[in-house]
Amino acid sequence: MTTLAAIEAARERIAGAAIRTPLIRLQVERPDAEIYLKLECLQPVNSFKIRGATNAVLLAPPEQRADGLVTASAGNMAQGVAWAARDLGLPATILVPDTAPETKLTAITRLGGTVVKLAYDQWWNAIVTGRADGVDGLFVHPVADPGVIAGNGTIGLEILEDLPDPDAVVIPYGGGGLTCGIASAIKAIRPETRIVTAEPEGGAALAAAFGAGEPAQVRDFRPSFVDGAGSRRVLDTMWPRVSPLVDQALAVPVDKVAAAIRVLAERARVIAEGAGALAAAAALSGRAGTGKVVCIVSGGNINLDKLAQILTGADG
Repeated sequence: MTTLAAIEAARERIAGAAIRTPLIRLQVERPDAEIYLKLECLQPVNSFKIRGATNAVLLAPPEQRADGLVTASAGNMAQGVAWAARDLGLPATILVPDTAPETKLTAITRLGGTVVKLAYDQWWNAIVTGRADGVDGLFVHPVADPGVIAGNGTIGLEILEDLPDPDAVVIPYGGGGLTCGIASAIKAIRPETRIVTAEPEGGAALAAAFGAGEPAQVRDFRPSFVDGAGSRRVLDTMWPRVSPLVDQALAVPVDKVAAAIRVLAERARVIAEGAGALAAAAALSGRAGTGKVVCIVSGGNINLDKLAQILTGADG
């Protein structure tokens, strides 16, 4: 578990980059639950990733980052690292899977980052090994870096300041860095709050790991527009960190995620990407429990044509 002291220090460190995002009530007809949205989609890079990226980079000694910054990301961590690099006047090299959505690639380039496309297995290997062969610069691991996790944990501090008694906090699960950070803060201050994770049904690696009692390969892995969450397998390095913190791991059908995107747009005028709507989809289904349920809207970087299809019910 990341310490509360490290998370509190991260909040001070990133104050000039990340904003304090609002926590709002989603107006839906659920007599047994109050659903709240933590709007990380309103960060300067439209996702929570600016928190962890900025904290990790600022923690590193200047000589380690002198040659620039490197990360492996489907898009959102890439923007966080590129933002931090631009602020420090450094180059940023971003390894992305060849399935990454164009809207995220455009944003990386706009921030001055250099995109290197890799086949999914090559890209995933960079995340597993924590290095980028043949690329100079400080590698900022998108999920396992302690500075990244502590930066993510600042979300948990803000939630409990705005809503001191949540019954559950639902977090989209990709690599585990967001879950570890938020859950560490929540469990340190209010241990009775349940931590629930949400993954797309075709890539529910954490749910599979809990079912097997250890990291296990997802059978019939299916990529989808929910590109910022889900994977073939939980990282071995993250399993011992995540498993003690999570009370329930849910696999969410992709069509329910699309429906949640529509609800967020219609009821709250919030634009969420696939991963950003996962937690709300879980809460709206009732599977995340009753009472006060906080959903992390982790990002809003979605291709506009895909958003239009989903909003009109033509796709998703």
